[in-house]
Amino acid sequence: MSTGQAGLIRPIISTRSGQQPARSTWIETEDRTMPYECHFTGRKTRFGKSKAYGGAKISKGGFGLKTTGITRRTFRPNLQKVHAVIDGKPTRVLASTRAIKSGLVVKPLKRKYGYTRQQKEQAGE
Repeated sequence: MSTGQAGLIRPIISTRSGQQPARSTWIETEDRTMPYECHFTGRKTRFGKSKAYGGAKISKGGFGLKTTGITRRTFRPNLQKVHAVIDGKPTRVLASTRAIKSGLVVKPLKRKYGYTRQQKEQAGE
């Protein structure tokens, strides 16, 4: 398959007569790319600037520091792909490590017959 525009897939259809088929060959698809954003906290890539300085200190007889270069840079959160329970279903999402550490991510059971944390607490009382 060859891709034409973003989000659209154009299947290659060969006809013997060389004519275009009657139906449309463009099929709209939903965008399945996962954005680089935490599902729970909303943290995502932010942009800033990196500055380079040159010059001698005034106390050393110079004219002070001057900005000699400014370049764009990105600040990206530490996102991890995790399996989390969302709307009652286990789903694979991107979550920031801060969300994982703070307990916002509820992970599904690894086995069908396991106990949940609430059941363990009730049994221990």
